[in-house]
Order: sequence, then C-alpha cells, then structure tokens
Amino acid sequence: MPRYFIRLAYDGAPYHGWQEQPGGVPTVQSALEDALSKLLRQPIRITGAGRTDAGVNASMMIAHFDSETILPDIQQFPRRINAITGPSIAVYGIRQMHPEAHARFDATARTYHYYASTRRSPFTRAFTWAAPPRLDFDAMNHAASLIVGIRDFTSFSKLHTDVKTNICDVRSARWIPWDNGVMAFEITADRFLRNMVRAVVGTLVDVGRGKLPPEAVAAIIDRRDRGAAGTSMPAHALFLHKVEYPYLIP
Repeated sequence: MPRYFIRLAYDGAPYHGWQEQPGGVPTVQSALEDALSKLLRQPIRITGAGRTDAGVNASMMIAHFDSETILPDIQQFPRRINAITGPSIAVYGIRQMHPEAHARFDATARTYHYYASTRRSPFTRAFTWAAPPRLDFDAMNHAASLIVGIRDFTSFSKLHTDVKTNICDVRSARWIPWDNGVMAFEITADRFLRNMVRAVVGTLVDVGRGKLPPEAVAAIIDRRDRGAAGTSMPAHALFLHKVEYPYLIP
C-alpha cells in the first residue's frame, strides 16, 4: 500500500490532544482521519511523530498514513483536507514515501518551544504565558544548561505513563529572545516524556523567580521524583516546533 507523509500545524485549543480517545472527544488525529477517510472513501488511520497533550499546539507535526490507492492530484490534496478540518488545522504538504518509512520511529529529534511574554500584549496572550516582572532569564539559562545530556527524566514526567524508559537525550535547552517582548524556551531531544517540557519550564521559572538556585536542577533530575520538580505550566504556550528525519519530508 502507498504510504504518505503529511506535514501540518494546528491550534491545540479546540482539541483534547493529538491522540484519538474513547468517547468521541475531538482530537487532531480523529479530525484528520475523518477528513482523509471522506476524501479517499476508505478507512484511514494516521500515525503522528508524537502525541501532544490537550491544548498543546504544533507549528510543525509530521504524520503518516497508508492508502489503498495512489492519491489523486497530490499537490491539491492539502487544500481539500483543509476544507474539511477547518481553521484550527493547516495541512501544508503531502509526499509519497517508502512503504516502511515511519513518522514516529524514524524521527531523529524533536524541538519544542514554550513562549513567555515579558510585556502585556493583546496580540500574543492566546499563545504565550504572561511572565512575572523581573524574571531572571540568565539564571534560567544557567539552569537549562544543566538539563542537557542523556539522563533519566522521571522528575519531569507525568506519573503512571506506559513508556518503557524515562531516559532521554536532551541535546539543547535555552531561552532565546523571540519577538515583540516574547522569550522562547527551546528544547531539542530525541524523545520527550509526557508533560516533560511543561514541567521543565515550571522548574526553570522557579529558578527565575529566585525560589531555587540554578544548580538545584541537577539535583532534581538525580532524585527521579516528580514531586521534586516545579509545577506543570499552562498548555496554550507550548508548541511542537520541529521534527527532524534522516530524509526529506513534505
């Protein structure tokens, strides 16, 4: 069967996360599967590069699906999908891939951004966290550097998940100026645990507020205890920013 990769973005606010759930609650996966099934007139299942939580956004998500037939007019197909899914999802490209190419297992790295607004703005509030005044981003960057490496990140994981290991290879973590008074926390790793980025940011914010010294982050990781880390930050400011592969994507 032909396999296709699809590149898309979405506003996570209307959805209960990426992954399809029982009870018919709206998810990004179910919205895409419904649209593709209608257009191709066959049941379609789609696999994403990751599973974002409820309210989390993606400026780049990659997913794959199989079709019983070759897609007609593949250049125009994204427009047809978008007409069904509505404004919260934007499909940008589709490409036929090798039948064994896998959107999740072939990904070599994923990058998330968490946006914090350092000044009040009606134009950024829907997708940024309102940072308190005088947050110490230098101290937060020092703490972020201690996260980098291959470690057990149980302290930043939601409890009782079904993963086999909590070890991740965090390749970079830093706060960077973005635009219009917005700072972005950028973190890249081979994989992420559930709720990991929001827990990391919550801990870094405690550092920025002066509640923790930057060096405490290393000790929090070593404890492997979710209770040792900071609170989970609001979902609306978190974006899956980039997914990397050893080959071209659409």
